[in-house]
Amino acid sequence: MATYQGLLRAVPEDVGMSTSRLARIAPIMQGYVDTGKIPCALTMIARRGKLVHFEKFGMQDIATAKPIQFDTIFRLYSMTKPITSIAVMMLYEEGHFQLGTPVSEFVPYFKDMKVYTEDGSDIVDAEREVTIKHLLTHTAGLIYESDREDHPIDQRYEDADLYGGDLVSMIQKLGDIPLLHQPGTAWHYGMSTDILGYLVEVVSGMPFETFLKTRIFDPLGMNDTGFSVRVENANRYSKVYEFAEDSNLQQIENVHAETAPLSFFHSGGGGLQSTATDYLRFCQMVLNGGELDGVRLLGKKTVELITMDHISNDWQPNQRTGSGFGLGFAVVTDVADTHTLGSLGTCGWGGMASTTFWIDPVEELIGVFMTQLVGADSPFQAQFRTLTYQALTE
Repeated sequence: MATYQGLLRAVPEDVGMSTSRLARIAPIMQGYVDTGKIPCALTMIARRGKLVHFEKFGMQDIATAKPIQFDTIFRLYSMTKPITSIAVMMLYEEGHFQLGTPVSEFVPYFKDMKVYTEDGSDIVDAEREVTIKHLLTHTAGLIYESDREDHPIDQRYEDADLYGGDLVSMIQKLGDIPLLHQPGTAWHYGMSTDILGYLVEVVSGMPFETFLKTRIFDPLGMNDTGFSVRVENANRYSKVYEFAEDSNLQQIENVHAETAPLSFFHSGGGGLQSTATDYLRFCQMVLNGGELDGVRLLGKKTVELITMDHISNDWQPNQRTGSGFGLGFAVVTDVADTHTLGSLGTCGWGGMASTTFWIDPVEELIGVFMTQLVGADSPFQAQFRTLTYQALTE
């Protein structure tokens, strides 16, 4: 059987998918590129451990008309979070802590936290400690933005210049800012996973970057994943785009660059760069219950815990109806309520530059979609998902 970068390839019909139906993906994605809705797209599908679809469209650099390649390196942004969460759960398995362990036992900056009252007019003591599970489930009270008009916490985050120093400096600053809500009482997407990255560093006794490389990337063969891009691979790195006022695509600077355009802040929440094939290997490990090609990162029961819903039914993340949240991944809890095709227990997440992935344990199906567009408002991700599922034949 043919392989691509360590991934077994199969004729779609051999794993219960239709070649002709998968062919519907290309004209839709090419149409988005041709009409300037996205700069590029890379679509990847695997079923039953076999790669059945891998296609590319558009440019990784519009100015030089450089086409996207199968080995193009993308900015993951928040698709970093599931990887960081897996690193935390590896340390959990080794007995370093329990999910209910207060974070302050390892990160003292989060001892005796303060919390804003609901209207933001006052600050009170936290009723309970922030735990590791609160961080994994985004229920700690940390934010990116509050989604509440004129809430003082937004100005506190802006004034803190969180990316203006190193990882330790970021964590210290976050510990000084009151939480948006009492820990464990609501779901709010934010910088919890950055704290988890620092937790990995403290518990493991090695730099966060080193832990990810030696314990996850090297064992899984994710050779192009990291917080920087090697000089010899710079020509493979995609530009990142947004829409200008005239609705045309324009290149933007990569945010949170550390010392050079190809080296980034070691953010557990959004600092990694990777290829689609590397990320598919990570997804396949999760789908396999923690193992890939004879390398086991996690036990089967741990992966089950990670990919089950851990939040209250009335805490729908970002109005993601039909979805709850596990330990670092969104999880489908009601397929009908998602208004799309899928299965119960499907987990996944996305990134700020419109990248996304999902892992369906019922259909043994993985989808990975890569582009580099910040601020997109288009159904191309949902369409890719629909086009994937409609190709299933058994």
